[in-house]
Amino acid sequence: MPSGKTQSFRVFVATWNVGGKSPHNGLNLDEFLQIQNPSDIYVLGFQEIVPLNAGNVLVVEDNEPAARWLALIDESLNRSCSMALRGSKSLAPLGSSLLFQKPSLKRICKNLRTESGRRMKTCNCSHVLERKYSKDFCLWCQPTNLSEDEFSIEIEDDGIDNYVSSEISTPITVNQLKYSLVVGKQMVGIFVTVWVRKELAQYVSHLRICCTGRGIMGCLGNKGCISVSMSLHQTSFCFVCSHLASGEKEGDELRRNSDVIEILKNTQFQRICRSPYSRVPEKIIEHDRVIWLGDLNYRISLGYSETRKLLERNDWNALFDKDQLKIEREAGRVFKDWKEGKIYFAPTYKYSYNSDSYAGETTESKNKRRTPAWCDRILWHGSGIRQLSYVRRESQFSDHRPVCATFLVDICY
Repeated sequence: MPSGKTQSFRVFVATWNVGGKSPHNGLNLDEFLQIQNPSDIYVLGFQEIVPLNAGNVLVVEDNEPAARWLALIDESLNRSCSMALRGSKSLAPLGSSLLFQKPSLKRICKNLRTESGRRMKTCNCSHVLERKYSKDFCLWCQPTNLSEDEFSIEIEDDGIDNYVSSEISTPITVNQLKYSLVVGKQMVGIFVTVWVRKELAQYVSHLRICCTGRGIMGCLGNKGCISVSMSLHQTSFCFVCSHLASGEKEGDELRRNSDVIEILKNTQFQRICRSPYSRVPEKIIEHDRVIWLGDLNYRISLGYSETRKLLERNDWNALFDKDQLKIEREAGRVFKDWKEGKIYFAPTYKYSYNSDSYAGETTESKNKRRTPAWCDRILWHGSGIRQLSYVRRESQFSDHRPVCATFLVDICY
């Protein structure tokens, strides 16, 4: 049974639609990740890491950009040793003038986990599991009458979507390494990665992944979400990284509502072990702490000219009153009982590339003009979560600005 003790951990969450652009070698993520004020857990979600063309959606998704993002994140979080690159023969060093050489996401994940420590083959469930639950054992749980070696199972990264590779990081002997990779998963343009401070890695268990497509024909992966379920000590977490239906026509917000409703309904994590004191959650909403991040694509229900006038006055309150997500939530049509922090920053979409100007300011074509909106959002569900900050970053890398939130989250032992 849990001891009833709790401890607060700092969780950094960020979402960034990178507009189909692959990162270059010199891209520095330090400010984006706020490494000067480090967190215990990093949850990073990206959208459009590849162009959403027919090749990536219908044929084979390109995982080279995801591998690049993962290596750059590792470079920023673990700067002194750059573990992803040191163990990989497929990449040139980040400081090199050479271009990346077709990195593999699977290989990068494997190298990061290998560098950060031995493979964990059991989770930290109660050692006294009732025998009647034997058919529901977690992949990393072992019945008390089996040895670790007898029960060990290896899952490849390109196997069933519901699972991630069992090479979970544990505390390491390399003193320079600060963070261990838990998850690096891609579905077409959506990419989510979770890192934990190296001391916490041994307490991560019940790790599962579920991909839900909501794109073409209502099922392909150009839109939808990747959901990560995991436990830290005795507290269950779910992180949902999504890219919802686009469009700023009247009624498009209903398609986004439908995406959220169907994701909550259809996301089903693999059934695994149950311990004497709890059942491992199988649905998003069953988790103790849930954080939803992504390009939710909700727009502002005003015309372009009216929106621009409010923008020029920095009248965020008047503008936010017309925010579709705020309107739909208050009407109880979506994200009922979820929370979002107060927005004190300018709309995050749509910018001209390499510019601080919104796209509408630099084009005369009404077809290419987009009304600025807060597309990129972070919400949460459950008790024991306190938001410390909710901000945007000013990178000009894509037509979206990244959005970051920091939380204090209570963990039960």
